Amino acid sequence: MAEQLRDKVASGVAWSAAEKVGSMLLQMVVSIVVARLLMPEDFGVLAILTFFTALSVVVVDSGFSQTLIRKSAPTDDDYKSVFVFNIVVSIALYLLLVALSPAIASFYNLPIITRIAPVLMLLLPLGALSVIQNTIFARQFRFAELSRINITSSAVAGVVAVTMALTGCGVWSLVGQRIAQMATKALLLWWRGEWRLEGEFRYSALRSMSGFSFRLMGTDIISYLYNNISQLFIGKIYSADTLGYFNQAQKLKELPVTSIVQSFQSVTYPALANIKDNAVKFADSYLRVLLITAAVVAPIMVGMIAVADDMFLLLLGERWMPTVPYFKILSLSGLFYPLSMIAYNVLKVAGDGAVIIRLEIVKKAIMTVILAITIPHSAVAVAWGLVAMAGVEFLLNTAASLRFARLEVRDILATLCPVLLLTAAMYCAVTLAIPHLSSLNLLLRFVIEVGIGVVVYTVGAVAFRMRFVAEIRETVLRMFRR
Repeated sequence: MAEQLRDKVASGVAWSAAEKVGSMLLQMVVSIVVARLLMPEDFGVLAILTFFTALSVVVVDSGFSQTLIRKSAPTDDDYKSVFVFNIVVSIALYLLLVALSPAIASFYNLPIITRIAPVLMLLLPLGALSVIQNTIFARQFRFAELSRINITSSAVAGVVAVTMALTGCGVWSLVGQRIAQMATKALLLWWRGEWRLEGEFRYSALRSMSGFSFRLMGTDIISYLYNNISQLFIGKIYSADTLGYFNQAQKLKELPVTSIVQSFQSVTYPALANIKDNAVKFADSYLRVLLITAAVVAPIMVGMIAVADDMFLLLLGERWMPTVPYFKILSLSGLFYPLSMIAYNVLKVAGDGAVIIRLEIVKKAIMTVILAITIPHSAVAVAWGLVAMAGVEFLLNTAASLRFARLEVRDILATLCPVLLLTAAMYCAVTLAIPHLSSLNLLLRFVIEVGIGVVVYTVGAVAFRMRFVAEIRETVLRMFRR
C-alpha cells in the first residue's frame, strides 16, 4: 500500500510538474506577446479587478474542497451539497461585485472598470462549476488528465488573448484570456469527469464540514488580503501605470513559483493526508518534498534575479524596463513562498484548524506593521515589505509544523542549507561573468548567462552528491515506470 501510494505521488508530481511547466511556458509566451502590444496601465486596470475576483474565489470555495480531499470517504451528498453552495455563493458575489463596480471605478478614476466588471466577474460562476470536479480528480490522483485539461485551457486562452491584442482590443484582451481559460477548463472537467450531480443537497453535510472549512477560508482570505492589498493602494496613491509595472513584476515572478507550488501542493496534500497517522513516514515525506521544492525553486528564482536586466530587455523591450527593480526584489519572496506552503500543508493535514487561526493572527499583526510602514513610502518599499512578509510567514509556518511532523530545526537546516549554498555559488558565478559579456549580442549574452547558471548548479549538485539529485532521479524513474 505504501509503495503504491509512493508511486502515485511520484507520478502525480511528475505529471503535475509537466503540466505546470507547459502552462507556464504558454503563459510566458502569451504574456510577452500581449505585453508588447498593450500599455502598462491596461495591466494596472485588470490588477485592480483581479484583486476582487480572486478574493471572491476564496469565498466561493470556502475551504470545502480541501476538506473533501482530507475526508476519508466523502459521499455523493457531500459533493452535491458543496456544489450547490459554490454555485449559490458565486452568483451572489457576482451580483454584488457588479453592483459595486461603479464605486470602484469612481475611487480609482477609471471609468472603464464599470464596463469590464460584468464580464470579468463571470469568472466566479464559471470557477464554481469546476470546484467539485477538480476535487474529485485530485482525490483519485488523476493528475495526468488534469494536466492535459489545464494545458489545453491555457492554450485556448493564449490564442484568444493574442488574437484580441493583435486586433486592438486593449485591456479586453486580458479579460478574454481569463474568461476563455476558466470556461474551457470547466467544460473539459465536466466532459472528462464521472460525477454527474448525484446525491442530494443536505445542510447537515455542509454543517459537518463547515468548522474546518471555514477556518481554512478565514486564513486564506486573510493571507490573500495581506499579500495583495498593497496593489490596491499602489493603484490609488501612485498611478495605473506604476501598478501595471508592479503587477507585471508580480505576475512574471509568480509564473514559476505558482507552477512549482501547485505541482507539489495538489499532489502532496492528499498524499500527506493518507499517511498522517504514520509519524515516521509523515516526517520523511515532509523533508523529501521540502528538499525537492527548494532544489527546484532556489536556482530558478535566484537565477532570474541574476539575469533580470537582459531577460526583460530581450523579451519585453525598453518599455517594460521600469519593471526590473520590482521583479528583482519580489523574486526574493518567491524563495520563501513555496517552502512556506509546504509547512502550511502539514498544518492543514495534521492540525485541527485552530492552530492555523492562531498562527495567522500573529503573522498578520506583524504584517500590518510592515504594510503601514511601506505603503506610504514608495512602490519599491512595498516590494521589500512583501519580501519581509514572505520571510515571516515561512519562519512561523515552519516552526509550527515541526511539532506536528515531530522534527527539529536542525532537520530543516540540514535539508535546506546545502541547496542554498549551491544556489549562492551559482549566483556569484553568473554575476561575475556578466561584465565580461557586455560586448556580445543581447540574445547570445543572455543564453551564455543562463548556461553558466545551469552548468554551475548541475555540476555542483553532482560533484557534491547533493541528496536532491537522487530524489529527483527516483521521482522521474517512478513516473516513467508507471
